[in-house]
Amino acid sequence: MARDRTTLGAVKAMTISLAIDTATNRTIVAIIEDGKVLFESFHEGATEHGFAITELVVKALAVCPKPDQVVVGMGPGPFTGLRVGITFAHTFALAREILVIGVCSLDAIMVDKDEYTVAIDARRKEIYWASYKDGMRVAGPAVDKPADVADYILDLYPDMQKLVTLSNAGNITEPMYLRRPDAVPTAERS
Repeated sequence: MARDRTTLGAVKAMTISLAIDTATNRTIVAIIEDGKVLFESFHEGATEHGFAITELVVKALAVCPKPDQVVVGMGPGPFTGLRVGITFAHTFALAREILVIGVCSLDAIMVDKDEYTVAIDARRKEIYWASYKDGMRVAGPAVDKPADVADYILDLYPDMQKLVTLSNAGNITEPMYLRRPDAVPTAERS
């Protein structure tokens, strides 16, 4: 069984993290050891997370076959993309009996400003966004039409080093779905 947060202190001495994010149109995978990137790569394609994640993790494990924990972006993001990354992270961690820690993907986007709003494409002519002041989230995450969000920065992706650093501060255990999935059971269709 994967370790829970109560054993986190024992892991922190020399931590090697497998970091995964599928909240955007990119599948991003990295191996990070105590803040140093040993491997990082990505694959473009919002509908290709399923095969891309396996290929990228195989390449990452060639660099470091024994990560101590998995850090995964929990969104917000499209339902299917998030499910691919989160399910892979939990399955990988369970099989290796290591810790899995969830982090808000928007929190890991790096911007060199004191106050800013970041956004990622939510499709359906909407964006997922959050606002920050002095490095702390002050609004969001939320999903809205771009015209309803002031001065946002688009087309940036989660920084995997920051994703891993944020994993020290907390653990998001549920995916950040901000709207219902497109697929609905037949009984609920009108």
